Amino acid sequence: SILSQTGINLSPLKPSNCGFDVNWSTYLREKFAGEPVKSVTLTFTNASEITTTQQGDFVLSQYGIEGSLVYAFAADVRDVIEQSGRATLYLDLLPARSREQIIEKLTQSRGKRSLSDHLRRQLKISGVKAGLLYELIGKDVLSDIEQLADKIKALPIVCERPRPIDEAISTAGGVPFDELDNHLMLKKLPGIFCAGEMLDWEAPTGGYLLTACFASGVAAANGVVEYCDAAHI
Repeated sequence: SILSQTGINLSPLKPSNCGFDVNWSTYLREKFAGEPVKSVTLTFTNASEITTTQQGDFVLSQYGIEGSLVYAFAADVRDVIEQSGRATLYLDLLPARSREQIIEKLTQSRGKRSLSDHLRRQLKISGVKAGLLYELIGKDVLSDIEQLADKIKALPIVCERPRPIDEAISTAGGVPFDELDNHLMLKKLPGIFCAGEMLDWEAPTGGYLLTACFASGVAAANGVVEYCDAAHI
């Protein structure tokens, strides 16, 4: 608010490296909230129609999804939600197995065993992974082996909205670079320098944020020295 009062054009702050709301059923929330979903991949197509797949872990939460694998897609998912109202991530529950291998396992005779037991025995899909599968597909798909294999490889998770800024690890938005000179000094306020998350940029979590903040702090500090030397301060 202080900078905006001085005529600096600011980009609105947005959550970054954040979780997302998903409309889980009461059953899924009560039974699996807080459970990690491990050794999976997520695939997402961003607003520029670029599709990315990444492997890792995430956590099923009361409100939706969170965790390192989700944070890797957070900026793109947030932007698609802003553009389209919602965004769909595709979850591969068994990235180490091909669709054909899954179909082969599913076609094995299960006798009198339930589908849940068959999935556990043949594919080791149980617990939270089985919960997600039953949550996100219909009974007609569960009874069709080929469709079930398709969903195991690409289970759609619809994200409704990013979590609030006060829950996010970091933010996008802030002071745009065109308001700054090469030393990170405000062109409209000589002698005032910006660094870190004051700047309109974002990066993945996991050390990248800290490294970039420190680097911009060094750049701004060098600018301060040059400014003071030039002004004989």
